[in-house]
Amino acid sequence: MPTSIVAIVGRPNVGKSTLFNRILGLRDAIVHDSPGVTRDRKYGEADWAGKSFTIIDTGGYVPTSEDVFERAIREQAQIAVEEADLVLFVVDAKDGILPLDKEIADILRKSQKPILLVVNKIDSVNQEMLSGEFFALGLGEPQNISALGGRQIGDFLDAITAHIPVESQPPHEQRLRIAIVGKPNVGKSSLVNALLGKNRHVVTDIPGTTRDPIDSVLKYHEEEIILVDTAGLKKKSRVAESIEFYSALRTLKSIERSDVVVILFDASRPIDHQDLHIVESTLQRKRAALIAVNKWDLIEKDSNTVKAFEQAIAMDLGMYDFLPVVFISALTKQRVAKVVDMAKDIDLEQSKRIKTGDLNDIMLVDIKRYPPKTSSPKEIKIKYVTQLKTKPPLFAFFCNEPKLVQESYKRFLANKLREHFGFKGVPLSIVLKKK
Repeated sequence: MPTSIVAIVGRPNVGKSTLFNRILGLRDAIVHDSPGVTRDRKYGEADWAGKSFTIIDTGGYVPTSEDVFERAIREQAQIAVEEADLVLFVVDAKDGILPLDKEIADILRKSQKPILLVVNKIDSVNQEMLSGEFFALGLGEPQNISALGGRQIGDFLDAITAHIPVESQPPHEQRLRIAIVGKPNVGKSSLVNALLGKNRHVVTDIPGTTRDPIDSVLKYHEEEIILVDTAGLKKKSRVAESIEFYSALRTLKSIERSDVVVILFDASRPIDHQDLHIVESTLQRKRAALIAVNKWDLIEKDSNTVKAFEQAIAMDLGMYDFLPVVFISALTKQRVAKVVDMAKDIDLEQSKRIKTGDLNDIMLVDIKRYPPKTSSPKEIKIKYVTQLKTKPPLFAFFCNEPKLVQESYKRFLANKLREHFGFKGVPLSIVLKKK
């Protein structure tokens, strides 16, 4: 059976993200005292008493607002409720019932979904009486908790899992994880939406709309692929808000958790230091990657346009010019499927293992022709090479004086490995070991 889905909804700033974190046992969602911080749905896999379920954190639910963000947040919360097998409606014990709580309660009753009314911020026995008035919402007996302090969370999780069948366990198959990264407003969410064929993320024309990484499942030719849309990365010096700072940290974590990273460039803007910073951040973490140049539909083209763009990108990338490039339009869906095909090919590249015999037959010829230089009177002799691991590939070169081998020569060895064995889009690690 598919895993059960539990959605957390409620008006802004009642502690939904804090509860999400408490259930997962980690500080994952953005928790901040600014209303509306959680804008998109945020997924996590939880387990309690032998039962597993997917928990969804949503943006604050504002039923009638026409504010651009609140309207988009409301749509995301509605999608979460539609997907959910159980809805956790969170209210604030300290505030009491507000008109917005009543509106949300009316909407949830119409959903015909099982609802657990969660009265948050009950920090002690003396505050239990605060939950009495919430019976008036007509959603049954309140679950009194403190998400921040963890009070009565065990009993609360028992109530959640009472709605979940024992057979509802998540699948254990390995699925390819593709992270979508890039500067703010480059079209990351639009690309994910184009691939999924549905409006899965908040998409507006305001830069930085996506703050949390969002996992989505793409069904692609009978295969399930996880797409991770991430917050727009900025240089540290430009991250003024603490919210954006933590979003950037989580984006880097999403890169680390991915198999392949799609780095989006904007075809209508020149490549800048911020784009290159994202490339560097990805490859420093040894993640395979490709570059997708978005908004290609906005460019006037002739027979030389693609070649000129590729040459300019290769020049800007410098030593990272092994990343493949594809030109796309998330708006018109031009070549968006090619992004997935290329990511799958790159994953195969980083998973392959080269036979030790082939490595030595080919690489030692190049090493003899171009031996490592050193200012030391000692001669460096590399005698043997083998691949230690895959994904990311790690190669060991055994020699008499490993400490004397310069970084530039390691790059030479990596380039020769690419020349002979491929590894397009894959960062290679070289270690020198004492023979």
